[in-house]
Amino acid sequence: MEGAVVTEDGQQLREAGTPAVDATVPHSARVYDFWLGGKDNFAADRAMGAAMTEAIPTLPAMAKENRRFVHRVARHLVAEQGIRQFLDVGAGIPTRPNLHEVAQSIAPETRVVYVDNDPVVLAHSRALMVSTPQGRSAYVDADLREPRSILEHPVLTDTLDLTKPVALTLIAILMLIADEDDPAGTLRALTEALPSGSYLAITHPTQDFNPEAVGVAVAAARQAGMTLVARTRGEVERFFDGWEFVEPGLTPVMAWRPDGDPPADPRAAYYWAGLARKP
Repeated sequence: MEGAVVTEDGQQLREAGTPAVDATVPHSARVYDFWLGGKDNFAADRAMGAAMTEAIPTLPAMAKENRRFVHRVARHLVAEQGIRQFLDVGAGIPTRPNLHEVAQSIAPETRVVYVDNDPVVLAHSRALMVSTPQGRSAYVDADLREPRSILEHPVLTDTLDLTKPVALTLIAILMLIADEDDPAGTLRALTEALPSGSYLAITHPTQDFNPEAVGVAVAAARQAGMTLVARTRGEVERFFDGWEFVEPGLTPVMAWRPDGDPPADPRAAYYWAGLARKP
């Protein structure tokens, strides 16, 4: 990260035009980076990630399953549905292959806008989210809980044409909005801005497959000051209200159009996943 500054104890990271990082508070993007074996995380992120992994030792594998789902969805939408625009909210720290790399390997003209609110993600996105000459890859520093700040951001309006279908991806991000903060209403503000023929992809952690272990992991996150909500299948399904599911519908993340043979135990990753089309 050219031009970045990090103190020896990890208390601050700053790049030109990048806000300071509070390294004492865990952030979901950096916890995921820790689970994926990355190095762009701080002690607070590692502590929370380790506490959650103590409850669910397979969490790093589950994080990788979320990434694989993104790749499968991108390939399906670009190759089979002709989608050429993506809005990835809660993008996380870039991990290759990134969504735009998968999509542009099939259709180089594809345009992708990533959204996150972690300065570490912002710093890395400038270096690692490089588009093909024919397409576009851009980053918006914004919070899902403020959807208008995303939709009205000049980077988004300059990159995407919201009169044409867009694939909105929300991968393990709605879990960070508590029920009292109306995640469905927040999501609706985004989806109502998208035209017919757009797609919505969601993964969401659930307690349905292992209530006790997930409960301990959620408690560890909350103790560290991070909102984390695991939702049932019915609760996740309601996020898709008014949209038409693409086969196989809402399934365990490992069971959604897997590459190769179906997994022996698709419920081994505690996430629901689905893709739906706006009629």
